[in-house]
Amino acid sequence: MTALDRRSPSSAGSGWRIGNGGLYVLPGKLPRGASLGVANENSGGAPAPVPSEPTRVLVVEDDATLRTMIADFLRAHDVETVLAASQQEMARHLAAREPDLILLDLRLGQDGGLDVLRQIRAQSDVPVIITTGHRRDEIDRVVGLELGADDYILKPFGLRELLARIRAVLRRCLAASQAQRLAKERGKLRFAGWQLDRRARTLADPEGASVFLTKGEYNLLNAFLEAPQRPLQREHLLRATRLHEDIFDRSIDVQVLRLRRKLEPQPNVPRMIETLRGVGYIFTQAVETA
Repeated sequence: MTALDRRSPSSAGSGWRIGNGGLYVLPGKLPRGASLGVANENSGGAPAPVPSEPTRVLVVEDDATLRTMIADFLRAHDVETVLAASQQEMARHLAAREPDLILLDLRLGQDGGLDVLRQIRAQSDVPVIITTGHRRDEIDRVVGLELGADDYILKPFGLRELLARIRAVLRRCLAASQAQRLAKERGKLRFAGWQLDRRARTLADPEGASVFLTKGEYNLLNAFLEAPQRPLQREHLLRATRLHEDIFDRSIDVQVLRLRRKLEPQPNVPRMIETLRGVGYIFTQAVETA
């Protein structure tokens, strides 16, 4: 068990700290008005109106000290927080009521964090932030993002940063939800004999057979179809697929490769999604509305 120190509230950088590589920095509450409500960019950063029901976050973490510290901090900032120490406890909470976001530790005792993430994604699109305490776990983080996690944060992390990431993910999810509603109004798109039904979120090949797309693949294809025959930078595609912008640039390459395998007769010699060296990608086909 790592030592837990309590610093004086009046001292600089006051708050909780765990030594020996654990959680650090809890410099008191956020400034007044910096609640979880999304800021209104058109009002000089003023927080948006607080919804009638508080944001609900499920923290899945087997370290009891860290779990309690996260919960205390989030609750102090008007975030309803429920706790789970295992996959079984998480499943009970999900069955009772789905949260607005899940904070999931990839090193979850006897339960594999990636397996837990697969279980979540099999039944829900709830936003997930994964946490890990080892920089060498890059592969796990990449796989976690490709399995549908919305962001990641490395331990030790500041609780202010955690709250900011929660706010950012919820903001992106709100924007994505609004975009999906607009997509349902836009209907179907056709290209090279293929058809994407954006109301039903389904893809049909030239023979009419249904082709399964993951959430990331659907978002990526939709981004290409929104801007056909135009160069698209990796950063734009990362945002479109909701992968975390400042991390592994090659994650989008993996998504493109998987999409090519579903669209291209010869994925190794792509004709539909071409690589533009030093720029990103271009969708070469003409797109029309159905």
